[in-house]
Amino acid sequence: MRHRVYGKKLGRNKNERTRLFKGLVQELFLHGSLITSETKAKSIKGLVDKIINLAKNKNSQRLLQAYFTNKALEERVSGEIAPKLDGRVSGYTSMIRLGVQEGDRTTLVKMSIIGQEELKPLGKKEVKKETVTVLKVKPESKKTGESKEKKTTKVAKKVKK
Repeated sequence: MRHRVYGKKLGRNKNERTRLFKGLVQELFLHGSLITSETKAKSIKGLVDKIINLAKNKNSQRLLQAYFTNKALEERVSGEIAPKLDGRVSGYTSMIRLGVQEGDRTTLVKMSIIGQEELKPLGKKEVKKETVTVLKVKPESKKTGESKEKKTTKVAKKVKK
């Protein structure tokens, strides 16, 4: 029985669930809106409200720093989003149902921050992509000896202003 048990597990353990929630919240604040399942959107709605309330209070900036990994995103929440929602106490997000996903019949919603149309897009100055070479070592083959495979990936790097 799930009497008085808060939240949904979403088929994940605690660490996977917290990482999923942090990723969804950061994408929501980065772009202003995101498309996800209705269950995930309802799960992060309270978390988004708590973060915006932290951003409104100037004394709790340290708690906000602990949540965000990107400094530009933290400044965006406290500098742009929180002042626009200063008149509200809660209910900072809206959800619009888009339909069902074909594969598993999950209800998709578009979750957006109230007043997100006025947000400026984050420029390329804040987040810069850098190419990094990663070596993958395959097990030795009998004919050629040891073989290595190169793979290049792009990694986001913070740039100071």
